[in-house]
Amino acid sequence: MAGTTKTRVVITGLGVVSPIGCDLDTVWQSLVAGRSGIRPIASLPMQSLLFQSGGECVDFTGAVEDYGVNDKQLQRSIKKNAKVMCREIEMGVAAAQKALAHSGLTPEARNADRCGVLFGSDYILTRPEEYADGVDNCRDESGEFHVERWPTDGLPKVNPLWLLKYLPNMPNSHVAIFNDLRGPNNAITVREASMNLSVAEAAAIIERGQADAMLVGATGSRIHPLRTAHVTLIEKMASERADPSQMARPFDEDRDGMVVGEGAGALMLESYEHATARGAKIWGEIVGHGSAMVGRRPGRDALRMAVAGALGAAMRTGRERLAKTFHVHAHGLSTPAADSSEALGIGDVIGEFGDSVSVTTAKSYFGNLGAGAAAVELICSLLAIENKHLFPIKNLDKPCAEVTWRAAAAGDDPGNGFAHISFTLQGQASSLVITR
Repeated sequence: MAGTTKTRVVITGLGVVSPIGCDLDTVWQSLVAGRSGIRPIASLPMQSLLFQSGGECVDFTGAVEDYGVNDKQLQRSIKKNAKVMCREIEMGVAAAQKALAHSGLTPEARNADRCGVLFGSDYILTRPEEYADGVDNCRDESGEFHVERWPTDGLPKVNPLWLLKYLPNMPNSHVAIFNDLRGPNNAITVREASMNLSVAEAAAIIERGQADAMLVGATGSRIHPLRTAHVTLIEKMASERADPSQMARPFDEDRDGMVVGEGAGALMLESYEHATARGAKIWGEIVGHGSAMVGRRPGRDALRMAVAGALGAAMRTGRERLAKTFHVHAHGLSTPAADSSEALGIGDVIGEFGDSVSVTTAKSYFGNLGAGAAAVELICSLLAIENKHLFPIKNLDKPCAEVTWRAAAAGDDPGNGFAHISFTLQGQASSLVITR
C-alpha cells in the first residue's frame, strides 16, 4: 500500500441486545441507576440447578421489531430467515442491524464491495428439541428408545435445515446478505475473547486498505438447556441469593462464582477518512490491540500471565494515542480464582499509573454473556465516555486482597479512552485500547 501514514480506524455505530437494555439509552440509564439485569430465568426449567437466576434479555423476543428500524423489504428477509436462526444468531443479527442503522452508513453512502462483516461467537449448541420428533419416532410401544432405528425412522423427522440455525459463521453471513455487504467476511470462535479479536482483525483489514468499513459484532449465551447444565458442571457458579442482583460480585471478597447470561453487541468500524468524508459521528478510535495464550503449567499463574500479556501488548501499541486520563474495563468473571488472577494481571500492567486510572466491569450488572459480553462491555465504556460519567463495579463492597488498583466509583471521570480485557478460562486473552 502506497504511503507510510497508518490508516486510522474509528467507531461510527453501536448496536446492543443485553439484559440491561436493547437500545443505547436504556443501557446507559441502567448503568447510571445501578440497575441489574440479573433476575430469575424464565426460559428454562431451573429447579434441578443450585441457582435460578441469570442475565436474560427479556426485552428481546425475536420479533422483527427487535432488529431496529429497517425497511419493509429487509423486514421480510429477516422474517423469512428466522426459521434458520437460533436465538444467539438472532441477537447477533439484531445488534448488527442496529449498529449499521446507528452509523448512518446507508446503501447510498457506501461501496458494497468495500464493506465487510466480521463476527465473534461461542460454539453454538443445538437445542435438544430439534431431535424430539425423531427420538419419539424411534420408540417402541413401551416407550423405549431404539438407537438402531435412528437412520431410518429418526433422522427423516429432523428439519433438514437444522444445522444452519447453529453454525457460528451465520451471524456475519445473514448480515452480509441482508445488507449486500460484499467485502471481507469472517467468523472468530474463541468464546469470551472473540469480540476483541474480531475488532482487531477488522481494524487490520481496514488498515491494509482492503475495506472502507467493517461491521463487527459478537453474540453468545450461557442460558441454554445444554450449555447451562454444562457450565454448571465445569465452572464455578454464583450461589442464588434472595436478591439476584447481588449474585455477580467481581473482585469482591464475598464473590463465589459466575452468573450466566446472554446478549450481543456490534460496532461499525470505518477508516477515519471514510467516516469524516460523510460527516459521521465518531464514538472512538481503535489505537491498540493485543492478545495472548498461556497454557497451564505447575508453578505459574497462567491466567495472570495471559491478562498481563494481552493488556500489556494493547497498551504498548496504543500508549502514544491513549488519553492522559483513561479507565480499564476488566473481564470481571466473579469467580474466586479467575478474579484473583485477573486483578494481579491488571496490576502488573497499570501499576505505574497509581490511582489515576480506575477499573470497572459491566459483568457486575448482567453476568457472563459468553462471546457477547465483550461486545456489550465495549459499548458500555463508549457510552460512559460520551456521557463523561463512569459506572462503578456493582456489589464491590470489600475488594479482594489481589486488588491493588482503584476500583471505579459512581460518577468518576471515565477519561477520553479505555483499555478492555477479555479472556477464556483456557488462557486465551484479548485486549483493545480505544480513545475518543
